[in-house]
Formats: sequence, structure tokens, C-alpha cells
Amino acid sequence: MSWYKRIQKNIFTRAEERKSVPDKSSIKCDGCGQITMYRIQKANLFVCQHCGYHDKISSDNYFEILFDEKSCEKIITNLQPVDFLGFNDSKPYAERLVATKQKTQLDDAMQVAVGRVEGHGLVVACMDFEFIGGSMGSVVGEKISRAIDHCLKNKLPLLIISKSGGARMMESAFSLMQMAKTSAKLTLLSDAKLPYISLMTNPTTGGVSASFAMLGDVNMAEPKALIGFAGPRVVKETIKRDLPEGFQTAEFLLDHGFLDMIVPRSELKSRIVKLLMYFKN
Repeated sequence: MSWYKRIQKNIFTRAEERKSVPDKSSIKCDGCGQITMYRIQKANLFVCQHCGYHDKISSDNYFEILFDEKSCEKIITNLQPVDFLGFNDSKPYAERLVATKQKTQLDDAMQVAVGRVEGHGLVVACMDFEFIGGSMGSVVGEKISRAIDHCLKNKLPLLIISKSGGARMMESAFSLMQMAKTSAKLTLLSDAKLPYISLMTNPTTGGVSASFAMLGDVNMAEPKALIGFAGPRVVKETIKRDLPEGFQTAEFLLDHGFLDMIVPRSELKSRIVKLLMYFKN
């Protein structure tokens, strides 16, 4: 019997007892609804042991998974987002930035690090969904641009891990400009014969999927990741038709030739190493 199944009604837990439960003691899977102890989920790289659902994880988690011990160094850490337009929706953008920085301890929706993966040098630019939905603003675009500069200067391959709702509406045209900026800058890597690997995780949508996320020499995704421009609900309402089963999932895109491979998180490092060795040879 599940520990979390209530067999008697009208049983209440005192407030002081509820507070004694450690934070993050358990996690409910967004895929199947099963509850798993946090330590077990963490040991499994935040992949559900029941259904294989890949939960969202931070850039720091990916750096820990990929880089050899003590080889990771964060770079391009001096950029801060700016409220160019004085944008105000439910709250001023400037206030939203302050609150999000305090909550996430991040400066924006991407971190960049350089290190070694089984001895192979690699630059990794990874998005953080917790920062305003991983939205792409001017800082994300500039970090990708400077990451590419670092690759060109040091003759290193690039891995970008995408996890985003798309362009950041609070920066309007400044955000949309990053689509062209990052796409154009990636051509310099191609000209220099330096590999660019793109990993799309759940979700990768909007302006991110329509720019750098789909431009890899190798395009890969985590299992069951949502990948597309507009979401399936919007597409269905627009075309007034039912969508194919699995539409906009990683598996659907692989079957239709938009992805090269689907890589479970537990195999990510070994697969990256194989690709780096292939490109090197």
C-alpha cells in the first residue's frame, strides 16, 4: 500500500508536525503523478523511476552531470538584463527581474561554463526555465554570442541545452533580435569547422526553437520533450483540426526527420563523448 494513500477520512495533521517535514522530502511526477523520495529522484538525475518522465533541472545540474570533477568553470558572468522599455504587465519588468533574481540566485535564463568531458574540452551554454520561463532576452543572446567567441578563440566545440518558452515579451524587439543574432553567429562556428551540438529539453518552444535550438550539427532531445513553435493547443485552435498523436514530442520529431537522436539523461555524457570523438577524428 502506498505510504501517501489516506485510508481514513477526517484525519488532520497538526501545523507544527507539517512544518517538521523537510523541504523537498518528496517529489510528485508531472508525468504519472507518482510520488518519489527526493533523494531517490536526485540519484536518478530527476528522471521518474516509474514512467521515465524527465523533470526540469537547472543548468548547475547539467554541468554536474556533464563535466569531469573539478573541471567546470563558469564564464561570461558579468551580464545583467535591462528594462529597456519600462515594460509593465501584471507588474513592472524591473520589479520582476529583482524578484526572480532573489528567488533563483541567477542573473538571467542562461549560464555558460567551460570544462572537460572525459578529457575532451567543451563549452556548455544551458538555459534555466526557472528564470521567467527560460525566456530569451538580450542577455541570453549575448551569452550565446560570447560563448561562440570563446569557442572560436580556444578551438572548442559548443553544446547548447535549450529549455525555454521562447522570446521574452518584456523586451519586445530586443528579444526577437536575438533570433537573428544567434543564428548568424553560429555560422562562424560552422566556418571554423567547430562542432555545435544542440540538446532540446522540455519545453523548447517559440523563438528559441525557431533559431539556435534547431541549428546544431547534431540535434538531440530528451525523451518526450515538447518541441515546437506555438504550443499544440494554439495550433489546434488555429487550424481547427485534431493533431496527430504525439504531435510536437521529441519522438514525433525524430520520426519526421527533425531530430538526429533522443538521449535519456543517464546516457547524455557518454553520448556527448562519442560525438566529440567522432568530430575530432
